[in-house]
Amino acid sequence: MNLSARIQRLRKEKGLSQEELGEAVGVSRQAVSKWESGQSMPDPDHIVLLSQCFHVSTDYLLKGTEDFPGAKKERTDAHVFVIVATVLNFIGLMIAVAIWYETQTVIALIVGVVFMALGCMVYGVGAMESEESSKSQAKRKFWTLNIWLLSFLPLSFCYNIFMTGIPSPYPIVVSPIPGYLLFWGVYIMMCCGVVSLQKEKRK
Repeated sequence: MNLSARIQRLRKEKGLSQEELGEAVGVSRQAVSKWESGQSMPDPDHIVLLSQCFHVSTDYLLKGTEDFPGAKKERTDAHVFVIVATVLNFIGLMIAVAIWYETQTVIALIVGVVFMALGCMVYGVGAMESEESSKSQAKRKFWTLNIWLLSFLPLSFCYNIFMTGIPSPYPIVVSPIPGYLLFWGVYIMMCCGVVSLQKEKRK
C-alpha cells in the first residue's frame, strides 16, 4: 500500500470527507483528491499535519511501518461535546421556564443562565481537547443547534423588561400584539441568519 492509498484509507476510517480533511490540514478538497489519486504528493509540512489528524506516525504514512510506541492516543470526537452542551442548554431553558411558572422570580433567569454557561463551557473546553479533524464540523453544528436556545432567554428578558417590566424567561403576550409578534420575528430572523451563515461556511 502506497502513501495515496494510506491517506484514503485513514480518511475513510475517520469518517471524513475530502473537504473535511482538507479543512483540517489547510488545503482544498482538490488537493486531497490529488493526494489520494497519486497525482501529487503532500509536502513535508502537510505530512506532519496528516499524521496529527490521523493520530499515526509520519513513518507510518510514508513507509507503512507500525506506529511508534508513543503515538498519540485517540481523542474524543468533538460532536460528543456538542451533544452534551446542547442537552445542558436545553435543560437550562426548561428549568428557567419551570421555576418562573412556580415562583415568578428573577432566580429563574439566573438558574437558566448558569446551566447555559455550563453548557457552553463544556463545549468550549471539550472541543479544545477533542479530535482535531472533528472540530470544524462540530463548531458549525453547535451554533446551528444552540443559537435557538442561547438567544431565547436574553431576547425574552429584553422584550419583557421593555414591554412589561417583568423579567420573565419567555415572552409574555401583551397589548399591543404587534410587539409580541415583533419578538418572534426578530428571534426567528436572527437564528435563521446564524444557521445560514454556518451553512455558507460549510461550502
